[in-house]
Parts: sequence; C-alpha cells; structure tokens
Amino acid sequence: MKENVRILIVDDEALMRNLLLKILEQEGYQITLSNSFKEAIGHLNNETFEIVLSDVKMPETSGFELLKEIKQRWPKTTVIMMTAYGDAYTVKEALMLGADEYITKPFKSHEISLIIERAYWRQLASNRKEIVDIEEN
Repeated sequence: MKENVRILIVDDEALMRNLLLKILEQEGYQITLSNSFKEAIGHLNNETFEIVLSDVKMPETSGFELLKEIKQRWPKTTVIMMTAYGDAYTVKEALMLGADEYITKPFKSHEISLIIERAYWRQLASNRKEIVDIEEN
C-alpha cells in the first residue's frame, strides 16, 4: 500500500534530501525531491502527492509560504514541516498555517518514518470518511 503513496521532499540541503530519500524509499514510498519553493510548485502542478515534507528555512522562499500555497491550491495534501528551530513560535505558526505535522531536526530515521506513517493513516481515514459522507447523502 505504501508504494501508492507519493511524497514530495522539499529542502535546500542536498544531504537532508538524500537522507530522507534513503529512509523513505526503504519504507516503500514513492519519493520526489525538490530543492526550492519554485521547483516544488512545478512538481505539484504536474503530479499528485499525498504528502509534502518541507523544511521551514529555505533561502528564496520560506517553507511557510510553500505551506500556505499548498493548503490553498491542494488542500487535501498532507504537509509536514521540518525545522531545526523547534521553538514554540515556529511550531505554532506552522500549525496555524495548516501544517498537519511537524518534526524538529535532527531526528532519528524511525521518528520520521513514524510521522509519515501517522500522516498517511490520518489521510486515509479522512478520505474514507469523505466517501461515507458522500454515500450517505
């Protein structure tokens, strides 16, 4: 089932992108990498992703701007924010802008796997609820 889950990883650091690629491909997910806001939007315009995993701090445009854009244009896409600055303000802002999850760097591979898995199951449950609601009406 995981092989049907497409994840877009957005981070300006190649080392982090490749680490996440390795971890999540081993879990069986389909991964696409992006190093910027602009490139991420290009992927989102051309492909469907169930989950976007984005860094908060990026040089050109912040991950918060990407989060806002995704929630506006692709509201069913789950967005998980990553930050090396795990202060309460950053987390609060991410959640207020619509982030579904967040994780603080550095993290262990099992932590990111758990967060992705939880986000996947939450999204699956939400989709099933929508189907039931439609069938009842």
